[in-house]
Amino acid sequence: MIHVAVVDGQGGGVSKALVESLRRALGSDVRITALGTNSAATSAMLKAGADEGATGENAVVVNVARADVVMGAVGVLSADSMLGEITAAMTAAIGRSPARKVLLPLNRCNLDVAGVKDMPFSASIEEAVAMVRASLRE
Repeated sequence: MIHVAVVDGQGGGVSKALVESLRRALGSDVRITALGTNSAATSAMLKAGADEGATGENAVVVNVARADVVMGAVGVLSADSMLGEITAAMTAAIGRSPARKVLLPLNRCNLDVAGVKDMPFSASIEEAVAMVRASLRE
């Protein structure tokens, strides 16, 4: 079983879609930990099917170190993104985590990733879930 930590803030819309797709594609082969920067994001992920959830900076810092895969928008690697909800401690912990990082290239945080093809959000989610599925085979 693979352990996926999903990190998100604001309303949790991105992470809700990730959790739903992971659960649909991998069922019980994945343990999903919802890590919200606020309670709304954590709640959205739990309602979407995450196995457990925690909220706040320390929850992110502690749990990304325990995961096999960390998922979220690319902004989780940029301090002060998501309207300031992502702290420098969170980005350092995610960056230092030995987990594979599967990130969605959302351009809302003033981060543009060169070489990434423009595709609908749903296609980005599908591609991210396929990357996690490939991790199960490794």
